[in-house]
Parts: sequence; structure tokens; C-alpha cells
Amino acid sequence: MDGGVAGVVTELVRAQRAAGFVVTVACPEGGLGQALRELGADVRHWPATRAPGPSLPGEVHRLARVVDEVRPDVLHAHSAKAGLAARLTVRGRIPTVFQPHAWSFEAVGGLTAAVATAWERWGARWTAGVVCVSEAEHLRGLRAGVRANWRVIPNGIDPARFRPAADDAVRAALAPLAGLDPAALLVVCVGRLCRQKGQDVLLEAWPSVLRRVPGARLALVGDGPQERGLRHHASEGVLFAGAVANPVPWYQAADLVVLPSRWEGMALAPLEAMACGRAVVVTDVAGARESLPPGHRAHCLVPAGRPRPLADALTRTLLDPSLRESLGHQGRRHVLTAHDVRYSAEAVADLYRELLDAGSTVAHRAEHTECRERIRS
Repeated sequence: MDGGVAGVVTELVRAQRAAGFVVTVACPEGGLGQALRELGADVRHWPATRAPGPSLPGEVHRLARVVDEVRPDVLHAHSAKAGLAARLTVRGRIPTVFQPHAWSFEAVGGLTAAVATAWERWGARWTAGVVCVSEAEHLRGLRAGVRANWRVIPNGIDPARFRPAADDAVRAALAPLAGLDPAALLVVCVGRLCRQKGQDVLLEAWPSVLRRVPGARLALVGDGPQERGLRHHASEGVLFAGAVANPVPWYQAADLVVLPSRWEGMALAPLEAMACGRAVVVTDVAGARESLPPGHRAHCLVPAGRPRPLADALTRTLLDPSLRESLGHQGRRHVLTAHDVRYSAEAVADLYRELLDAGSTVAHRAEHTECRERIRS
């Protein structure tokens, strides 16, 4: 309901509505549902929790009612929990596309990871297509033993919405709200405050950055389960901006954007930042690595979970304005070429059409066979 998955769903719905699709979205009440209604989607209230648990049977039952009412041609389930509930609900009776947005078994360990892996293998039989947002996510699924009709469709963003702007003007507008010093160098991290996104590593690295770049500021944009602990360990120069409906001004105000994730499918934040003409520093995990243009990797990739290399990369980039400007220009061109949401939405639509055509062929063959049997009898 928040973070990158919500962003992907919103941009996909926006593009699908513009292309003339009739789109119904089942989700819990909240900001995502309201945003999708404003785009013209039919939003159905589906009470559901983030993780599997005792509420799952009731969630499946409620989702079944929605499916019966809407009678969709294709069902597209985003993220592990929705993928679990949707496939248990439909069990292959409707062409079902599953998009994991990072595999469930990567977020857990031990017995829980084994159970999650076993489910993904089993659930694939009720899945007409699996959409991975990076080649690395696809390979992780294969290595886990998931057998599926695969599509790798990189995440896309709207370059008309995420676009460059004069950072001094944007920062001046944000300053009264966020307490920013318009003259200070600003590092921005946009993401849910959780272990996956690695803000704890970033806060451990920040004092080293501050010693070498006095007066620099770090803004954490987002909320999440680790917020209290992160606040407790935050040092000087760190601002908690909270969740925001529109992160664009924060990207535009930044001198540098950082995403210190431990794992990713393909994060939106680096793509959004590059579309805004900003240099990025990301950890060398598969989904983040694939989001960068090849020329960025020497400057912008750091090992995951290691504060010192992260601090060094942030410091080096902050102290080199010409490098930041060059990386920002290259990043914008890369997004326009490879990550425009229109390309992603059309690739998804092509998959829908393929599944519907295949279903029509199967139905036609079945009808033809039934007709022949009637003639024989």
C-alpha cells in the first residue's frame, strides 16, 4: 500500500487508463486507493494485512466476492501477499499474472523461507505469467525452482512528472516546512523505513560523511516499522521527513540521492531520482544495479551493508559538483531511453493480449471438440 509497489501500481494504472483499459483495483483503504480513484480506476475495498496469517481465509473469501462481481478478463497480482491471496482465490480459472516485486523468500530466513519457496513453486501452476522487474529477479526465481511463463519488464516511471527543476528554488520552498538550510548540501533517501532499505547502515555511515562535508544534511523520506529505532540512532544533520504523497520536490531539492538497500526487485527511487536529473548512490544488489546506466557503476555502486564504502562514495560525490551534474544528465537520458512507464505498460499489455489470445484458442478448441462429440452422438 506504500513505497515502491504502490508507485508501480499507480503508474501502471495511469498508463492503462490512458490506453483505454477498464481497470479495477482491490486493495485496503488508504492513500493508494484514493489516488487510483482519481485516475479513473474502479477501486474495491479489500481488507487485508501485509503478511500471511490467521486472517488469510477471510481475505481470500472477500477477494472471491470482488472477482465474482467484476468478472475480470485478466487478474494481475502485485507483491507476495496479493499473489498468495489472488492465486488461492482464482486457482487458474482466470488468466493470472503475478508480479513479486522481490521474492517473498528473500525477506525471511530458516523455515519461513523454505515454506515461502515451496509456496512459490506450487503457486506457479495457477499463474499464467510471472512478471519480474529485473533479470536478476528472474534468475532468483529460476534458482528457487519456480517454473513459469516469464517476462522481464523493468519498472518504468513518468518522465513528465519526474523531471529536473532548479534545486535552489525547490529547496527554498521546502525549507519552511522541513527546517532545511537552503545553502547546505542535501542527501535524500526515499523509501520505507525497514530493514530491506538499509537506512540503519546509512545512519551508521553518516557521521563519517559529516566530518568531511561539514554542514551537510540527510533527509529520510518515508515511514515504516524501523522509524523509532532509526530516530534513536540518528546523529546530527539528519531529518526525518515522514511519508509524503509526492516525493518529486525532495528529489529536485537533493544534491545527491542514496538507496542503501540490502535487496531489491528493481527500486523506483533511483529511477525517479535520475529522471529528476540527480546523481544517485546505490548498493550493489541485483535490482538496484540493473537500474543504473553502465557508466554509473564505477561511481555509484557500493557494497551492501558496509557503512565505510557508503560514506566514502557519498563524500566523494558531494565534494565533486561537476561529477554530480554529469551523472544527473546521463541518468535522465537513461530513464528516457529504458524506463519510460509507457514502454513498461505496453509490455504488460502485450502479455495480457497473449494470455487472452491463448485462452480464446483453448476455448475454441474445446467448443469444437464438444460440437464433434454432439455430432457423433
